[in-house]
Amino acid sequence: MNTEARETTSQIMKFPETGAVLPGLAELIAAELAPKVVDIDVHAQYPKDFMHKLGAIGGFASMTPTELGGSGRGLKHAIQVIEEVSKECVSSGFLVWAQYAFQWYMANSTNTALKAKILPQVAYGEILGGTGQSNSMKSCCGIEEARLKATKVEGGWKINGTLPWVSNIGTDHYFHMGATVEGETGLLIGFVPGNHPGLTLVPSPRFVGMDGTNTFACQFRDAFLPEEQVVCHAGAEFAAFRDRTKSAFILLQMGMGLGLIDACAAMMKRSNKTHAHVNRFLDDQAEDIEAALLEARAATYALADRIDRDGSAPYVKGTLELRLAGGELSLKAANAAMLHLGAKGYLLNNAAQRRLREAYFIAIVTPATKHLRKELAEMQQAPVCCAA
Repeated sequence: MNTEARETTSQIMKFPETGAVLPGLAELIAAELAPKVVDIDVHAQYPKDFMHKLGAIGGFASMTPTELGGSGRGLKHAIQVIEEVSKECVSSGFLVWAQYAFQWYMANSTNTALKAKILPQVAYGEILGGTGQSNSMKSCCGIEEARLKATKVEGGWKINGTLPWVSNIGTDHYFHMGATVEGETGLLIGFVPGNHPGLTLVPSPRFVGMDGTNTFACQFRDAFLPEEQVVCHAGAEFAAFRDRTKSAFILLQMGMGLGLIDACAAMMKRSNKTHAHVNRFLDDQAEDIEAALLEARAATYALADRIDRDGSAPYVKGTLELRLAGGELSLKAANAAMLHLGAKGYLLNNAAQRRLREAYFIAIVTPATKHLRKELAEMQQAPVCCAA
């Protein structure tokens, strides 16, 4: 992490009490999430009630301005909410991230009528949704081809193709999709409901983790996207939209990593109450993980404040570097926790093996470790690639 990323006050180094982040959050997690974590992880139970209740207490309102029904508390606050949820369950933390990313795209749209209609409902969890931007980000960086194509028709666009992985959606949810337009650079970004005519949601195959995230493949067959549901047009409008959104979209994911790392350090400390005499021979100790966590947390919060102040565009490289470090530290922390727990960590209801699978997800979810390294390498040679 660079020197600028380390600049922070002593107050930011320690995570605030849960009640200070959001009144009622600790109680909601204890009552509605903690008892269901194994069902979410093992039995693919989607925590829909928890999501709606989190929204109702303002857990999704941070990145919507007050004039559109949000709290306007900003990117750092959104990251802190994701972090607190992820201490208990990264699957649920990922869903909170998806809700915020969904909100962030809408908040940065020039479609003022759509924003005014949808954002107040998104900010308070009345509407749940996902981003659908994994393929968009990878296609813009040359990792894979764009899966959706948009053709101009009277009053809007016809959409065809299949998005393979979209999370936090369902027939009563919404999401953003990105499609190429012939003759244009960038992507057309649209807002669609899960029950949109011409759209079929196909359940994903079973995962080894993160299976309770309502993830579907989205098949578009001549689906009509009306102009009033366009979030961003391709071409110059997309380029400006990308510059406004990219850094915050990615930095939000640090909430998942910070929460997981915190939980792993806590597990290691608990194990040391009975096994410190043998755990001390392991390479990574609880105090090592905690020290790295404090540094990563401080860097994340400081960068979030700068993005809120200056916008996303100046901080793309720093965001990618920090997100890469966060994924690597997540893997290190989860591996250390598993080794500290030993055989107990193999139990199906033990958090250690779940945390290890969650850490791999953090390193694999778009932008994945290899994606981040590719983009950073290309930054040394050429302008920023066009990830949304």
